[in-house]
Amino acid sequence: MKKALIIDDDPNISELLRLYFDKDGFAVISCLDGDSAFETFRSSEPDVVILDLMLPGKDGFDIMREIRRISQVPIVMLTARGDTLDKVVGLELGADDYVQKPFEPKELMARVKAVLRRTEANTSGAQLSQPRSARSEVAEYPNLIVDKSRYSVIVNEREIEMPPKELELLFFLAMHPNRVFTREQLLENVWGYDFYGESRTVDVHIKRIREKLDDAGDHPSWMIKTVWGVGYKFETV
Repeated sequence: MKKALIIDDDPNISELLRLYFDKDGFAVISCLDGDSAFETFRSSEPDVVILDLMLPGKDGFDIMREIRRISQVPIVMLTARGDTLDKVVGLELGADDYVQKPFEPKELMARVKAVLRRTEANTSGAQLSQPRSARSEVAEYPNLIVDKSRYSVIVNEREIEMPPKELELLFFLAMHPNRVFTREQLLENVWGYDFYGESRTVDVHIKRIREKLDDAGDHPSWMIKTVWGVGYKFETV
């Protein structure tokens, strides 16, 4: 039986979600404040986390950072604000999807199931076409190794810290060298077909990836190139 951890300070929302998760066969653990959320996560070892951003004590962003230090468990964040920046920050920290309050429980459940399907597909060995590596979870080029299985990026023999979605975006592009992707295609392939995000999310992630790669030193044989009016590609020389 899969387990869902619901972190939300509204007991009515927690109880409503419990009913829906129970109906779909999940065991449900609830947490009503931010300060105890991380310890609840560690003790319960859930298969998916529903995380409210506005909580008493630590906020959802802090909790997400703590969880992502030790786990890649799927996280669906809840936000009462429609601010694009909140969504982008949450996705950069490693959220797999977001739902804005007030929300329709059936939609949230559909998103949870979609996130779990993607996670299970990745762990069961779903493969992308390989560039120059025999391992489907590693994209390797001169002075660059992106290892999705270990969630590590090495540039010029230096390990670079990247949030999960930045790494996954870089990995996807690097696994398809010289192929141009639109922002919508990148949203579909990295965030999921059911992700209703804005194209600005991709631009923000690309900007931060470039900054980190450039800070790590020269890499003349490859680059992330903007194709104006279309999208992006991982260009190799």
